[in-house]
Amino acid sequence: MNALKLIVRNALRHRLRTGLTMAGLLVAVLAYGLLQTVVDAWYAGAAASSRARLVSRNSISLVFSLPVSYENRMRGVDGVTAIARSNWFGGIYQEPKNFFPQFAVSDNYLSLYPEFTLPDEQRAAFARDRKGALVGRQLADRFGFKVGDTLPLRGTIYPGTWEFVVRGIFDAADETKVTNIMMFHWDYLNETLRKVAPGRASQVGAYIIGIDNPDNAAAVSLAVDAVFRNSLAETLTETEQAFQLSFVAMSNQIIAAIRIVSYVVILIIMAVMANTMAMSARERTAEYATLKALGFGPVFLATLIFGESLTICALGGGLGLALTPPAAAAFKSMAGGIFPIFAVTPETLLAQAACALAVGVLAAIVPAVRAARVRVVDGLRAVG
Repeated sequence: MNALKLIVRNALRHRLRTGLTMAGLLVAVLAYGLLQTVVDAWYAGAAASSRARLVSRNSISLVFSLPVSYENRMRGVDGVTAIARSNWFGGIYQEPKNFFPQFAVSDNYLSLYPEFTLPDEQRAAFARDRKGALVGRQLADRFGFKVGDTLPLRGTIYPGTWEFVVRGIFDAADETKVTNIMMFHWDYLNETLRKVAPGRASQVGAYIIGIDNPDNAAAVSLAVDAVFRNSLAETLTETEQAFQLSFVAMSNQIIAAIRIVSYVVILIIMAVMANTMAMSARERTAEYATLKALGFGPVFLATLIFGESLTICALGGGLGLALTPPAAAAFKSMAGGIFPIFAVTPETLLAQAACALAVGVLAAIVPAVRAARVRVVDGLRAVG
């Protein structure tokens, strides 16, 4: 007797029930994949960070800045190869929902980020224009920015209306790098502050430090902080990845909740699948008893039940896997740039497949054991 043919026929015997179970599996596997992708997107910035860069900021908080005079003293630390300035601007483009990061940076900033590529003519145009700005490809695609466009921002940290001219659009070396950002000249910001708010001028939000050996990141960080120990503005220097993760840590509870929800979804569909298989096995008790009477052993009966369960899970889970990448792309387009990096990783797809397989196996265990233990006399006497 062809076991595969029996498995397929059993799976399709109650097509409505099988279809609804497959639909539930599809939704569960798809939801699990999307929720895990959201978690991955949260860590995208930290994952793409370089081990050869450090970030030095005020040890109290990012709210407090550091004097520009610190730069020369940092250059004297062994292992430091380059230093760039960076100030968070926090402006609003048209309306608050159009949020994107904006940084006032020193002219050598891009040299510390080789993963960002910019045509030489655009780089030169940016250097010549004091009000020039650079925007990332993701940001340009989001708002339709083109080279030569005027980009007005309403200041929050630095009040007033600021107008910039897009002089270049930079790309990333690969899809893991975030380019949903804008940069403009730190000197332009500082010159303006000297006129309107002299007390806020010559201050740096954070220093980006290039080092010669990533393996010495901890030692160089300690050396930089030692230079400014017991000063009025002590520094906290850490790797770029640790700096990024400090922002992610603020959302740890949200991330934990998302992970829990993704697991709960799988547990719920596991219960639904187990109920489906239990109903199917109960309805076929007489059939299993007949097969036993004809000489088929418990292993064959277990094979039928496990095969049916895995077939349903393979179909429903497979559809969920196939729909995950396009669903993620649609979610990214609707999210309005909240997640500039929102791609389904191979690890997520493997986790989805593993969940579908686990549901199929666990849901069949109890019905398979009961079918294997059924007595021929009791089974033939059973009704429905």
